[in-house]
Amino acid sequence: MNAVAVPVATMWSTPSADEVVTQVLLGDPVIVDAAGADGWSRVIAPNQPAPSLDPRGYPGWLRTADLSSAPDGAGGSIVDALSTDLRDAPSGAVALAGVPLGTALAPAGSPVGDWLPVRVPGRDGTLWAPAADVRPAPTAPPASATAALEVARRLVGVPYVWGGLSPAGIDCSGLVHLAWRRLGVLLPRDAHEQAEAVEPVPLGEERPGDLYFFARPGRRIHHVGFVVAPGRMLHACGEARRVVEEPPTPSRSETLTAAGRVRLRVDAAAQRA
Repeated sequence: MNAVAVPVATMWSTPSADEVVTQVLLGDPVIVDAAGADGWSRVIAPNQPAPSLDPRGYPGWLRTADLSSAPDGAGGSIVDALSTDLRDAPSGAVALAGVPLGTALAPAGSPVGDWLPVRVPGRDGTLWAPAADVRPAPTAPPASATAALEVARRLVGVPYVWGGLSPAGIDCSGLVHLAWRRLGVLLPRDAHEQAEAVEPVPLGEERPGDLYFFARPGRRIHHVGFVVAPGRMLHACGEARRVVEEPPTPSRSETLTAAGRVRLRVDAAAQRA
């Protein structure tokens, strides 16, 4: 299995970089279907479910230089800061800058003071993460969906970027996917498939941490946001060009079609990243 070897890699619809489809984070596993011309590879990102596109995960094209072999061992910790820098030694020089929230890091031994040793793809030896910026990887779903809302709330003000999946830039379904991923729950990448993966909730009965879904008449769902309270949402807004918390605008309210709740029963363990 190959893995992403840069903090954030952009996946494109074609090797000519015509359209962004999503992003993948450092250490994310990828299945390489084909090595294309001019340094591009067609890949599948299994950590981003996309049942209507490929049962194995989200398909797209990555620069081959952004890939390497995956390190041994599953992720023992996960980045909890919006971003962190990995260093070549405790308190040493920055070796890899801007590793984003939600990145899984493979363990490489015992902490030294305030530093945690980790292994990442494409790097021989050990790098060091500030212990204050990481947490143990989740082993069970959170007790409440409000935990995901609180993760998402930390990204208020982050720029809206189509296909984005990091605190440097994110889109509506990326915000939902990343917030839940940080908590160990793997949701589909796109809004219309997120709607199919959650438990329907009648409008008017939604709770904080639930999801609002939006669609134009006769069209599939195109937008998603977190419920903050009935009639108030937190979302990555294309019109505002950033993540905002607000009541739906009149035009947005016209397209509000459904609400949903992420299942947190025992079977949610099968969804863990």
